[in-house]
Order: sequence, then C-alpha cells, then structure tokens
Amino acid sequence: MCYLIAKRIDDVGSLAMQTEHGQHLVAFKKKLISEIGMKDIQLITISRPSAYGEYEPYRFVDSEQEFEQAVLKM
Repeated sequence: MCYLIAKRIDDVGSLAMQTEHGQHLVAFKKKLISEIGMKDIQLITISRPSAYGEYEPYRFVDSEQEFEQAVLKM
C-alpha cells in the first residue's frame, strides 16, 4: 500500500489517494503528467502520510476518477 500525492507547488496542503505500487500506478501517473505537465503540480508516491508533514493538510479521495478530476482543477 502507498499513497499518491498531488501538490501544487507553493500551496499549502495536498490531495491524497491510497493505492498500490505497480504498473497500473505508473500508467496512471504518466496519464496525469501528460494532462497537467510537470511545472506547477508535483506528483509523488509516499509510504505513509504521517511521515511527510510538508504535504499536510491532506485531502483524501476514494477513487482514481475523483483524484484525476481534483488534480485537473488544481
């Protein structure tokens, strides 16, 4: 288990979604990067949110669709 995090650089807080490591996660991240680019939004994978205070507060979402829609609105 891991968490995919999206954070707009220079903003406080981030978006988080619990997921699993693997090819599906890699493909999902590549899809998002192709849609949003790499300039303003940082996409990272972390093991546990409590270890990464610099990304708090987290707003957790339940699905890839919800995560993607929220990232596109960032």
